[in-house]
Amino acid sequence: MPTRIFIYDDSTERRESLKALLAFNDELKFVGEAMNCINVLKEIDNFYPDIVLMDISMPDVDGIEGLRIIKLHHPEVKVLMQTAFDDSEKIFTCIKNGASGYILKNDKPQRILQAIEEVSQGGAAMNPAIAQKVLDYFLPKTIENPLSPKENQVLAHLAEGLSYKMVADKLGVSYATINTHAKHIYEKLHISSLGEAIAYYYKNLKN
Repeated sequence: MPTRIFIYDDSTERRESLKALLAFNDELKFVGEAMNCINVLKEIDNFYPDIVLMDISMPDVDGIEGLRIIKLHHPEVKVLMQTAFDDSEKIFTCIKNGASGYILKNDKPQRILQAIEEVSQGGAAMNPAIAQKVLDYFLPKTIENPLSPKENQVLAHLAEGLSYKMVADKLGVSYATINTHAKHIYEKLHISSLGEAIAYYYKNLKN
């Protein structure tokens, strides 16, 4: 069954471009669009997308508020934020509110499709540059790495955008084992989301 996609963007040109891109992939199905999040709850209820492509800056009700409403009422819906990469504070706010990932508005079409696929498989699509920019905003400059070698390995694969299942297959272990490693990573880093874990990796661990 195709992954259902809803688009929020105040630019008609941008929405049409994304719709055209989705039309080329049989595994993705465009189900609706809006220029802001005034009716976001009604739209999610009516169209029930798997993934929302969410512009951050929109008039009246913006993407950050739309994200908050979606995750409050439909936590199972994944939200992939679109950003012009100019505001660390807004991106940080999105992480705290449960965004599944980020795409840059000038990303190539193939990267956008890859990000959608990563999110649909349970991964976190995050541009490395965004991760570093966000981490400059909210993590200490240098800290001793509290993770075990195996946890570091798992986190590195998650940072590549792999889902838990894909990491399990790559390392030849069970999904439950990866889930346990992830829980330990969250506890040791004192974080609560995969986005924060990946941001930590790019800031402190990646060579």
